[in-house]
Amino acid sequence: MDETIDGLIDAVIEREGGYVDHPADRGGPTRWGITESVARTHGWRGSMRQFPRDEAVAIYRRLYWYRPGLEAVAARAPRLAAELFDTGVNMGPPVAAGFLQRALNALNRGATDYPDLTLDGRIGPATLAAIDAFLATRRAVGEAVLLKAIDALQGERYIALAERRPANEAFLYGWLAQRIGEPA
Repeated sequence: MDETIDGLIDAVIEREGGYVDHPADRGGPTRWGITESVARTHGWRGSMRQFPRDEAVAIYRRLYWYRPGLEAVAARAPRLAAELFDTGVNMGPPVAAGFLQRALNALNRGATDYPDLTLDGRIGPATLAAIDAFLATRRAVGEAVLLKAIDALQGERYIALAERRPANEAFLYGWLAQRIGEPA
């Protein structure tokens, strides 16, 4: 599993690039895709221009993979875990988990396949049991359909962000090209 997360982290860092301080980005200065506030919360006190890549890797691993429980998802559905990781990096792990829970609830055929989940933005035993039941019922194609549902929710959120705050239009094309489905 470490090989999986290592590859996912490398892909995020490659996409996010080095130091960025875009005037329209409310997150402020970032390096390797880690915002200054996240870096500070995790002990970094220096300039973001010098924020080390290995610190970013450690934060991605701890905050965006292990803390939300994506290793348990990866054991069941690796592509789903990869999508939730990427979504969590961009929108926050609770948002990614919320998308998963909403999609699972909408796909459970009126709670006949498994009970509706509480939308708490956490991947716990109930969410994992719902993933298991969904995949057992829907088989191999189920993971692909679940990914489409999560991508749809994510895409809608990006468009809503751009509609609510026109400065976010600077990022919308890249979000849709790089974060929804296969990267363009």
